[in-house]
Amino acid sequence: MASPNPKKPRAAQEVDRYLATLSTESRAALETLRQTIRSVVPQATETISYGVPTFKLNNRMLVSYAGFKNHCSFFPGAGPINVHHDDLKEYGTSKGTVRFTTDRPLPPALIRKMVKTRIRLNAERVNASGRPS
Repeated sequence: MASPNPKKPRAAQEVDRYLATLSTESRAALETLRQTIRSVVPQATETISYGVPTFKLNNRMLVSYAGFKNHCSFFPGAGPINVHHDDLKEYGTSKGTVRFTTDRPLPPALIRKMVKTRIRLNAERVNASGRPS
């Protein structure tokens, strides 16, 4: 089956369909998150991985996000959360997750910092392994 919008890859269309299932508030918060991530890394590809929207860079998972009934989540991985833990004190966190509500979304500047940190940490991991990215 051909993509209905030839300019938009099928995976990005799947992300659009995922977002369409959410409440208006969650969808708006996650679209802002999505656009902020894209502004940092426009060359990343979007896909659905483990049932949630995910950005990949150089075929490696970069960050993901999701909407739930009472909150949204950003999944930058443990490294960026550890690096920016002082900036995240107002949000619920776990090993690789930052939880936020639609009335208290993550600031775009913080999102950008965490995405850049994730890019750096991924690059360091690839360089340490001696494998090309």
